[in-house]
Amino acid sequence: MTFPLPLSQDDEDKSSPLKNCIRNNYRHVRKWANRTMTNCFRIYDRDIKEYPIAIDFYAGRFCIHYFTFSRDSDEPKDSLRRAAEEALASLFGANASALYWRTRIKREKIEQYEKMDKSKEFFPVLEYGISFWVNLTDYLDTGLFLDHRETRKYVASLSQGKKVLNLFAYTCAFSIHAAKAGALLTKSVDLSNTYIAWGKDNFILNHIPLQHHSIIRADCLKFLETEQETYDIVILDPPTLSRSKKMEQMFDIQIDYVFLLSKALNLLNPGGLLIFSTNSRKFSLDPNLLPPCHIAEVSNKTLPIDFRDPKIHRCWLIKSP
Repeated sequence: MTFPLPLSQDDEDKSSPLKNCIRNNYRHVRKWANRTMTNCFRIYDRDIKEYPIAIDFYAGRFCIHYFTFSRDSDEPKDSLRRAAEEALASLFGANASALYWRTRIKREKIEQYEKMDKSKEFFPVLEYGISFWVNLTDYLDTGLFLDHRETRKYVASLSQGKKVLNLFAYTCAFSIHAAKAGALLTKSVDLSNTYIAWGKDNFILNHIPLQHHSIIRADCLKFLETEQETYDIVILDPPTLSRSKKMEQMFDIQIDYVFLLSKALNLLNPGGLLIFSTNSRKFSLDPNLLPPCHIAEVSNKTLPIDFRDPKIHRCWLIKSP
Protein backbone atom coordinates (compact mmCIF):
# COMPACT_ATOMS: atom_id res chain seq x y z
CA MET A 1 0.00 0.00 0.00
CA THR A 2 1.17 3.54 -0.81
CA PHE A 3 0.93 5.72 2.25
CA PRO A 4 1.15 9.53 2.04
CA LEU A 5 4.09 10.53 -0.15
CA PRO A 6 6.96 12.67 1.09
CA LEU A 7 7.10 16.12 -0.45
CA SER A 8 9.79 16.73 -3.07
CA GLN A 9 12.97 18.63 -2.22
CA ASP A 10 11.78 21.86 -3.87
CA ASP A 11 8.64 22.01 -1.79
CA GLU A 12 9.71 25.31 -0.17
CA ASP A 13 9.15 27.26 -3.42
CA LYS A 14 6.42 29.80 -2.55
CA SER A 15 5.95 31.23 -6.08
CA SER A 16 2.55 29.59 -6.76
CA PRO A 17 -0.46 30.33 -4.49
CA LEU A 18 -2.05 27.03 -5.51
CA LYS A 19 1.10 25.06 -4.83
CA ASN A 20 1.56 26.79 -1.49
CA CYS A 21 -2.01 25.95 -0.45
CA ILE A 22 -1.72 22.29 -1.50
CA ARG A 23 1.57 22.01 0.41
CA ASN A 24 0.07 23.42 3.61
CA ASN A 25 -3.05 21.26 3.37
CA TYR A 26 -1.00 18.13 2.74
CA ARG A 27 1.31 18.77 5.68
CA HIS A 28 -1.76 19.27 7.87
CA VAL A 29 -3.40 16.00 6.84
CA ARG A 30 -0.55 13.54 6.32
CA LYS A 31 0.30 13.01 10.01
CA TRP A 32 -3.33 12.12 10.69
CA ALA A 33 -3.35 9.91 7.59
CA ASN A 34 -0.30 7.93 8.68
CA ARG A 35 -1.65 7.54 12.19
CA THR A 36 -5.02 6.25 11.00
CA MET A 37 -3.78 4.03 8.13
CA THR A 38 -5.58 6.13 5.53
CA ASN A 39 -4.11 6.85 2.11
CA CYS A 40 -7.05 8.50 0.35
CA PHE A 41 -8.00 12.07 1.29
CA ARG A 42 -8.53 15.58 -0.09
CA ILE A 43 -5.51 17.86 -0.41
CA TYR A 44 -7.19 20.91 -1.99
CA ASP A 45 -10.85 21.95 -1.73
CA ARG A 46 -11.46 25.10 -3.80
CA ASP A 47 -9.56 27.06 -1.15
CA ILE A 48 -8.62 29.84 -3.63
CA LYS A 49 -11.34 31.40 -5.80
CA GLU A 50 -9.12 31.58 -8.88
CA TYR A 51 -8.56 27.81 -8.77
CA PRO A 52 -12.05 26.20 -8.82
CA ILE A 53 -10.87 22.62 -8.38
CA ALA A 54 -10.69 19.95 -5.70
CA ILE A 55 -7.83 17.46 -5.59
CA ASP A 56 -8.13 14.05 -3.96
CA PHE A 57 -5.11 11.87 -3.19
CA TYR A 58 -5.64 8.15 -3.77
CA ALA A 59 -2.60 6.06 -2.82
CA GLY A 60 -0.17 8.04 -4.96
CA ARG A 61 -2.64 9.07 -7.67
CA PHE A 62 -4.54 12.33 -7.91
CA CYS A 63 -8.18 12.91 -8.91
CA ILE A 64 -8.68 16.55 -9.91
CA HIS A 65 -12.29 17.77 -9.95
CA TYR A 66 -12.99 20.87 -12.02
CA PHE A 67 -16.21 22.73 -11.06
CA THR A 68 -18.12 24.73 -13.65
CA PHE A 69 -21.60 26.26 -13.80
CA SER A 70 -21.69 26.24 -17.58
CA ARG A 71 -22.35 23.32 -19.88
CA ASP A 72 -20.35 25.16 -22.54
CA SER A 73 -17.14 25.23 -20.47
CA ASP A 74 -16.76 21.64 -19.40
CA GLU A 75 -12.98 21.73 -19.76
CA PRO A 76 -10.67 23.71 -17.46
CA LYS A 77 -8.67 26.55 -18.97
CA ASP A 78 -5.17 25.63 -20.04
CA SER A 79 -3.74 27.98 -17.41
CA LEU A 80 -5.67 26.22 -14.63
CA ARG A 81 -4.68 22.78 -15.88
CA ARG A 82 -1.01 23.80 -16.09
CA ALA A 83 -1.04 25.33 -12.61
CA ALA A 84 -2.54 22.20 -11.04
CA GLU A 85 -0.33 19.75 -12.91
CA GLU A 86 2.84 21.75 -12.30
CA ALA A 87 2.05 22.02 -8.59
CA LEU A 88 1.51 18.26 -8.23
CA ALA A 89 4.60 17.47 -10.28
CA SER A 90 6.72 19.83 -8.19
CA LEU A 91 5.38 18.75 -4.80
CA PHE A 92 4.99 15.00 -5.34
CA GLY A 93 6.87 14.17 -8.53
CA ALA A 94 3.53 13.20 -10.09
CA ASN A 95 3.62 12.55 -13.82
CA ALA A 96 0.70 12.69 -16.25
CA SER A 97 -0.20 9.02 -15.74
CA ALA A 98 -0.97 9.71 -12.06
CA LEU A 99 -3.38 12.59 -12.78
CA TYR A 100 -7.09 12.06 -13.48
CA TRP A 101 -9.32 15.03 -14.36
CA ARG A 102 -13.07 15.16 -13.73
CA THR A 103 -15.53 17.90 -14.67
CA ARG A 104 -18.33 18.64 -12.21
CA ILE A 105 -21.13 20.52 -13.97
CA LYS A 106 -23.95 22.10 -11.98
CA ARG A 107 -26.90 20.25 -13.44
CA GLU A 108 -30.18 22.12 -13.48
CA LYS A 109 -32.00 19.21 -15.06
CA ILE A 110 -32.20 15.63 -13.89
CA GLU A 111 -29.44 13.65 -15.49
CA GLN A 112 -27.79 10.33 -14.87
CA TYR A 113 -24.02 10.23 -14.84
CA GLU A 114 -23.00 7.96 -17.64
CA LYS A 115 -20.09 5.57 -17.78
CA MET A 116 -17.03 7.41 -19.03
CA ASP A 117 -14.65 4.61 -20.00
CA LYS A 118 -14.18 0.84 -19.93
CA SER A 119 -10.61 0.56 -18.68
CA LYS A 120 -11.55 -1.38 -15.53
CA GLU A 121 -8.49 0.15 -13.91
CA PHE A 122 -9.16 -0.67 -10.25
CA PHE A 123 -6.62 -0.31 -7.46
CA PRO A 124 -6.90 -0.58 -3.66
CA VAL A 125 -6.79 2.24 -1.12
CA LEU A 126 -6.94 2.27 2.67
CA GLU A 127 -9.42 4.05 4.94
CA TYR A 128 -8.86 3.54 8.67
CA GLY A 129 -6.98 0.36 7.78
CA ILE A 130 -9.83 -1.05 5.66
CA SER A 131 -9.31 -1.67 1.93
CA PHE A 132 -11.52 -0.49 -0.93
CA TRP A 133 -11.28 -0.77 -4.69
CA VAL A 134 -11.41 2.59 -6.48
CA ASN A 135 -11.52 3.47 -10.17
CA LEU A 136 -10.42 6.91 -11.37
CA THR A 137 -11.09 6.29 -15.05
CA ASP A 138 -14.44 4.70 -15.80
CA TYR A 139 -16.96 6.69 -13.74
CA LEU A 140 -17.48 10.25 -12.52
CA ASP A 141 -17.39 8.97 -8.94
CA THR A 142 -14.50 6.83 -7.78
CA GLY A 143 -16.24 4.13 -5.71
CA LEU A 144 -15.57 5.75 -2.33
CA PHE A 145 -17.18 9.01 -1.18
CA LEU A 146 -14.38 10.54 0.89
CA ASP A 147 -16.66 13.10 2.56
CA HIS A 148 -18.43 10.31 4.48
CA ARG A 149 -15.27 8.85 6.00
CA GLU A 150 -16.18 10.00 9.54
CA THR A 151 -19.78 8.88 9.12
CA ARG A 152 -18.52 5.39 8.26
CA LYS A 153 -16.23 5.44 11.28
CA TYR A 154 -19.18 6.41 13.47
CA VAL A 155 -21.28 3.55 12.10
CA ALA A 156 -18.39 1.16 12.78
CA SER A 157 -18.18 2.35 16.39
CA LEU A 158 -21.81 1.26 16.96
CA SER A 159 -21.88 -1.95 14.93
CA GLN A 160 -20.42 -4.69 17.13
CA GLY A 161 -23.06 -7.39 17.58
CA LYS A 162 -25.64 -5.34 15.65
CA LYS A 163 -27.79 -5.99 12.58
CA VAL A 164 -27.10 -3.32 9.98
CA LEU A 165 -29.12 -2.36 6.89
CA ASN A 166 -27.38 -0.21 4.26
CA LEU A 167 -29.77 1.31 1.71
CA PHE A 168 -28.55 2.90 -1.53
CA ALA A 169 -25.38 1.04 -0.60
CA TYR A 170 -23.27 2.04 -3.64
CA THR A 171 -20.05 -0.03 -3.25
CA CYS A 172 -20.91 -1.17 0.31
CA ALA A 173 -18.34 0.93 2.19
CA PHE A 174 -20.64 1.46 5.20
CA SER A 175 -21.39 -2.25 5.34
CA ILE A 176 -17.73 -3.24 5.22
CA HIS A 177 -16.81 -0.87 8.04
CA ALA A 178 -19.68 -2.34 10.07
CA ALA A 179 -18.66 -5.92 9.27
CA LYS A 180 -15.01 -5.29 10.21
CA ALA A 181 -16.22 -3.79 13.50
CA GLY A 182 -18.09 -6.99 14.36
CA ALA A 183 -21.62 -6.49 13.08
CA LEU A 184 -23.77 -9.59 13.54
CA LEU A 185 -24.96 -9.20 9.96
CA THR A 186 -25.19 -6.55 7.27
CA LYS A 187 -27.57 -6.25 4.34
CA SER A 188 -26.65 -3.92 1.46
CA VAL A 189 -29.27 -2.85 -1.09
CA ASP A 190 -28.62 -1.08 -4.40
CA LEU A 191 -30.21 -1.12 -7.84
CA SER A 192 -27.00 -1.05 -9.88
CA ASN A 193 -25.45 -4.31 -11.06
CA THR A 194 -22.12 -2.49 -11.34
CA TYR A 195 -22.13 -1.35 -7.73
CA ILE A 196 -23.43 -4.69 -6.44
CA ALA A 197 -20.47 -6.44 -8.07
CA TRP A 198 -18.09 -3.74 -6.85
CA GLY A 199 -19.41 -4.15 -3.31
CA LYS A 200 -18.87 -7.91 -3.39
CA ASP A 201 -15.30 -7.34 -4.57
CA ASN A 202 -14.76 -4.97 -1.62
CA PHE A 203 -15.91 -7.67 0.81
CA ILE A 204 -13.57 -10.17 -0.83
CA LEU A 205 -10.70 -7.66 -0.71
CA ASN A 206 -11.14 -7.45 3.08
CA HIS A 207 -11.45 -11.25 3.49
CA ILE A 208 -15.01 -10.95 4.82
CA PRO A 209 -17.19 -13.99 4.01
CA LEU A 210 -20.56 -13.06 2.54
CA GLN A 211 -22.38 -15.69 4.60
CA HIS A 212 -23.73 -13.08 7.03
CA HIS A 213 -23.35 -10.06 4.76
CA SER A 214 -25.89 -10.16 1.95
CA ILE A 215 -25.86 -7.81 -1.03
CA ILE A 216 -29.20 -7.38 -2.78
CA ARG A 217 -30.00 -5.79 -6.11
CA ALA A 218 -33.32 -3.98 -5.62
CA ASP A 219 -35.08 -0.64 -5.87
CA CYS A 220 -34.74 0.68 -2.31
CA LEU A 221 -38.22 2.22 -2.37
CA LYS A 222 -39.75 -1.15 -3.23
CA PHE A 223 -37.50 -2.92 -0.75
CA LEU A 224 -38.74 -0.71 2.07
CA GLU A 225 -42.33 -1.67 1.28
CA THR A 226 -41.70 -5.42 1.42
CA GLU A 227 -38.86 -5.98 3.90
CA GLN A 228 -39.92 -7.99 6.97
CA GLU A 229 -36.65 -8.19 8.92
CA THR A 230 -35.75 -5.55 11.51
CA TYR A 231 -32.38 -3.97 12.28
CA ASP A 232 -30.43 -2.17 14.98
CA ILE A 233 -28.87 0.32 12.54
CA VAL A 234 -30.28 1.56 9.22
CA ILE A 235 -28.10 3.70 6.93
CA LEU A 236 -29.93 5.83 4.40
CA ASP A 237 -27.74 7.85 2.00
CA PRO A 238 -29.87 8.29 -1.15
CA PRO A 239 -29.09 10.31 -4.28
CA THR A 240 -30.53 13.79 -4.59
CA LEU A 241 -32.29 13.04 -7.88
CA SER A 242 -32.56 9.93 -10.00
CA ARG A 243 -34.51 8.87 -13.04
CA SER A 244 -32.86 5.52 -13.67
CA LYS A 245 -34.60 3.38 -16.28
CA LYS A 246 -34.55 0.57 -13.73
CA MET A 247 -36.81 2.56 -11.38
CA GLU A 248 -40.53 2.80 -12.01
CA GLN A 249 -40.67 6.42 -10.87
CA MET A 250 -38.45 9.46 -10.69
CA PHE A 251 -36.73 9.88 -7.32
CA ASP A 252 -36.42 13.28 -5.65
CA ILE A 253 -35.04 13.35 -2.11
CA GLN A 254 -37.04 16.46 -1.15
CA ILE A 255 -40.27 14.74 -2.17
CA ASP A 256 -39.50 11.15 -1.21
CA TYR A 257 -37.69 11.59 2.12
CA VAL A 258 -40.90 11.34 4.15
CA PHE A 259 -41.68 7.92 2.67
CA LEU A 260 -38.05 6.76 3.03
CA LEU A 261 -37.62 7.83 6.64
CA SER A 262 -41.06 6.62 7.74
CA LYS A 263 -40.54 3.18 6.23
CA ALA A 264 -36.97 2.95 7.53
CA LEU A 265 -38.10 3.80 11.07
CA ASN A 266 -40.51 0.87 10.90
CA LEU A 267 -37.56 -1.47 10.32
CA LEU A 268 -35.73 -0.44 13.51
CA ASN A 269 -35.54 -2.67 16.54
CA PRO A 270 -36.31 -1.01 19.90
CA GLY A 271 -33.46 1.37 20.67
CA GLY A 272 -32.32 1.24 17.03
CA LEU A 273 -30.78 4.12 15.10
CA LEU A 274 -31.46 5.51 11.62
CA ILE A 275 -28.56 7.44 10.07
CA PHE A 276 -29.81 9.65 7.24
CA SER A 277 -27.65 11.83 5.00
CA THR A 278 -27.99 13.83 1.81
CA ASN A 279 -25.73 15.88 -0.43
CA SER A 280 -28.60 18.16 -1.46
CA ARG A 281 -27.74 21.73 -0.50
CA LYS A 282 -31.38 22.83 -0.75
CA PHE A 283 -32.83 19.99 1.31
CA SER A 284 -35.20 20.86 4.14
CA LEU A 285 -36.34 18.30 6.75
CA ASP A 286 -39.70 18.90 8.42
CA PRO A 287 -40.07 16.71 11.56
CA ASN A 288 -43.83 17.32 11.55
CA LEU A 289 -44.18 15.19 8.43
CA LEU A 290 -42.59 12.15 10.09
CA PRO A 291 -43.86 9.67 12.68
CA PRO A 292 -42.94 10.59 16.28
CA CYS A 293 -39.15 10.33 16.57
CA HIS A 294 -36.07 11.99 18.01
CA ILE A 295 -33.99 13.83 15.40
CA ALA A 296 -30.51 15.30 15.87
CA GLU A 297 -28.51 16.89 13.06
CA VAL A 298 -24.84 15.93 13.31
CA SER A 299 -23.54 17.31 10.02
CA ASN A 300 -20.67 19.23 11.58
CA LYS A 301 -19.49 16.12 13.47
CA THR A 302 -19.27 14.10 10.26
CA LEU A 303 -17.15 16.61 8.31
CA PRO A 304 -13.67 15.12 7.71
CA ILE A 305 -10.46 16.94 8.55
CA ASP A 306 -9.58 17.38 4.87
CA PHE A 307 -12.85 18.96 3.66
CA ARG A 308 -13.36 22.73 3.81
CA ASP A 309 -16.96 22.95 2.62
CA PRO A 310 -19.33 22.57 5.60
CA LYS A 311 -22.21 21.91 3.18
CA ILE A 312 -20.61 18.94 1.43
CA HIS A 313 -23.29 16.81 3.05
CA ARG A 314 -25.85 16.90 5.85
CA CYS A 315 -26.44 14.10 8.32
CA TRP A 316 -29.06 13.26 10.99
CA LEU A 317 -29.40 10.64 13.73
CA ILE A 318 -33.03 9.55 14.06
CA LYS A 319 -34.52 7.31 16.76
CA SER A 320 -38.02 6.13 17.55
CA PRO A 321 -39.35 7.49 20.86
